[in-house]
Formats: sequence, C-alpha cells, structure tokens
Amino acid sequence: MRVEASPVEAWELLAAAADPVRWRLLAALRDGGTRCVCDLQPVAGVASNLLSYHLKVLREAGLVRANRRGRWIDYTLADGAAQRLRRALPVAITEPPTPARPVVTAAGAR
Repeated sequence: MRVEASPVEAWELLAAAADPVRWRLLAALRDGGTRCVCDLQPVAGVASNLLSYHLKVLREAGLVRANRRGRWIDYTLADGAAQRLRRALPVAITEPPTPARPVVTAAGAR
C-alpha cells in the first residue's frame, strides 16, 4: 500500500530537490556513500558559499545527513530520502500506466 506525503511535505521535498545543483548533489550521493565537501564541489559546479547553501537546504529538507570529521563535514543521503521523494510525487506519475484498450471500429479493424 502506498502512503502519499502530505501536500505541504511533498511541495517542500520536491522544491528542495528540483534545483539543478541540489539534484546533482543528490545524484552524487545516491549510491549510499559518504562524500566530503571537497568531493562534492566539482559535482555542484558552484562557489563554496553556494555549495554550503545548497547542502543546508538539503539538510533542512531531511534529504542528506551531515557528519563533522574534524574540520571537514561528510555528507550522505539520509535514510529513506529516495522513498520520501517517491511518495512526494503524485500517484499518476509513480504508478505504471494502465495499458490502453484497443479501439475497435464497426468493421473490426484496429
């Protein structure tokens, strides 16, 4: 059984992920690995202050987790992030389409 996100939660999650920079960051973390900011910088393709902003948005949306390691901060995809994003999508988008029935004319041709 599929449980949908509330409209507000769905909007917040999708808004956080919809930015091209944040989408690239999520894609870089999708394998479940941990990446430090220095590894994410080339992926993001933005200045370090903008990278910090985008990572903050993803953290606040609960899509990534940050772990401080001395002076460095490592990022991972948050547990359940992919499932939460999937639930945020409207059902019509996430479920496979129902096969169309062939149109039969009076002559029986399709």
